[in-house]
Order: sequence, then structure tokens, then C-alpha cells
Amino acid sequence: MTVTRLISRVLGVAAAITLTITGMATASAASSTSYVALGDSYSAGLGTGSYLNDGTSCSRSLYAYPVLDAARLGLTLTFRACAGSTVADVRATQLGALSGSTGYVTVTAGGNDIGFASVLTECAKPAWFSDCNGAIDAAVAVIRAQLPASLAGLYADIRAKAPNSRAVVVGYPRLFNGTDCHLLTWFSGAEMTRLNATADLLDSVTAAAASAAGFAFADPRPAFTGHAICSSSPWINNLTWPLDDSFHPNRTGQVGYAGVVAPALATTAGTAVTASMLRAQAVILTAQGKANAAKDAGIRQQRVVAPDLTTPEARAAAAAAGVDLNDRASIARADRAAEARQIAIRTAQGLPVVAAG
Repeated sequence: MTVTRLISRVLGVAAAITLTITGMATASAASSTSYVALGDSYSAGLGTGSYLNDGTSCSRSLYAYPVLDAARLGLTLTFRACAGSTVADVRATQLGALSGSTGYVTVTAGGNDIGFASVLTECAKPAWFSDCNGAIDAAVAVIRAQLPASLAGLYADIRAKAPNSRAVVVGYPRLFNGTDCHLLTWFSGAEMTRLNATADLLDSVTAAAASAAGFAFADPRPAFTGHAICSSSPWINNLTWPLDDSFHPNRTGQVGYAGVVAPALATTAGTAVTASMLRAQAVILTAQGKANAAKDAGIRQQRVVAPDLTTPEARAAAAAAGVDLNDRASIARADRAAEARQIAIRTAQGLPVVAAG
């Protein structure tokens, strides 16, 4: 399938879905075609497998939704999103691209602040060798106690620096559909449910902060329904190689994102995105990245680590749990037993086992 056909097909599907868009989403078109894309790996395009050689580790991709939407809507893109960015990183390194002449802004931020990569790393391990619920508890605490103020500060900065822009805050999809189809991961049904609930909580808090700032919120969850990891048509990578691409939207997922964000940016349908458009963008965006490489040098990607049951720590935990590491069935039985014990303890303590908390 050609780039044009893939983009056109998925954009059509995504645009047909009812979107959660608040604030400025239906305002008249901005007076400027200047578009600044801010944020983390979900905006940079990590997961698409092809990245600009721009002298950074930001993993910016021509297949990321900001590039697709800029080409589709005829906007002039300044691509500052960078994989690994926290809210503080966005405020410190990316907002210099904004000005009074900026017409459009998109931003994703918050996933790195709650350490979602480390949460996934913990939950991917067997229950006898992990504390998935403890990792989720810590992430939920940050979402509730710290993220609202952090996002409010970021959005206030964006409005102050780009007062004439249409600003769109973009959310995160649910990753799981209840099935773990990977031989190297040990996500249980309850864990996947709670991880999805944590994504829902993150989106809820983000949407509330966006609304308070008068910004639009583009919710990708409806469009991504049916396209989770292990679905028949996944828009999100499972644990994969290179590991950095794991648990991020693939190229089709970024096209899906583009279909969600475009209606929040503009009321016009735009034009079909072609390979030649993307090639032209590559030259411009690579030069942009190189010009800003010094600013991005301090940003570090938060990486998912594949479960390794050969380490001394894993072997010790296996021995304590009576696990034969040469027998997958033994690993699985102990995993289920350990999780059942953990759930019983949390239930007795009145702690959540499937809800975010």
C-alpha cells in the first residue's frame, strides 16, 4: 500500500469517529499558518521506525502526526517535540519556538512525568519478580498530586507566548485489549485493565487542565479502539526491536492520530499527503533539528526494558517462588499464583486491583 493510500484510508476512518474536543476546537481558522508541535515521543513519532538524522536523540519522524497534519492542512511546521520530554523539558527547551505570530500549537506531555516506561517495564515481568501494582500506584499518585499544576503552568506559558494561536492538547491511547500475545512479557488481564485505567486517568486530568486553559483536547482513545496491542490491526507496537519503539504508535497509529488532531486544528478537510510532500519536509525539519540540537542534548528517553529472567535477581526470585526457569509452564503457574496472592492482599487492604486508584 502506498503512503498516500494508507494515510487517506486511516484519516478517513479516524475523521468519522466522534472526537472529544473542547475549548477552541471549533473556533474560526487562525490568521497564521505557522504551526508549532510541542511534546514528547507520541508527538515526535517514536515507534514509526524511521527518524530524521537531525543530530538529536529526539526520534522525530516524517510519519508523526504533526508532519502529516502540517502537510495535509498547508501549515508551516516547527517541529520541536522530542522523545523523552517531561513537562519541565517542554517548558525549558521547546517554548522558544512560540511567538505572537504562531497560528497553531499542539502538545502531548505527562507520560514521562509519571514514568510510564518504567511502569510497563515492571508490569511486563512475572508477578513473582515484580510489583506492577506498586508501580501503578506511584504513577497514579503523580497524576493526582503533581500533574495538574505542572500542566497548568505549561499551558499558561503556551498561551502567554502564543496568544493568538489555536492550541490543541493531545491525549494518549489505551495500550491493551486484554490479551498478552508476546512470549517475553507477562501482563495479566487485571494488570492490563489497570494500565488502561491509568491511561484514562492521565487523559482525564490532562483534558481538565486543557479545558481550564481554554485549549482544545483531542482524545485519541475512540479512534484507537480495536487497534490496541495484540489486536488484528494494531496501531501500537508491542515489545519490539529496537526497544525504544515499544509501546508507541506505529506508522498507521500516527496516521490515526493525525485524523484525530486535524479536525481540532482546522475546519477544512485539507489535501492528500503524498510521499513528495514528506520528502520536502525532511530537508526542512532536519535543518530545524540540527539548529536546536544543543537545546535538546539534555533530554533522555525513558526506555522500556524487556524482562530478563537470566539475571541473578531473577534467578533468586524464581528459586524463592519454586519456579523452573527452563519450563515456561512453571513460570506461568507461579505468575498466576503470585498475582492471586497480591490481589488478595490489596483487596484486604482496600487497594485498587483493576481501577487506576
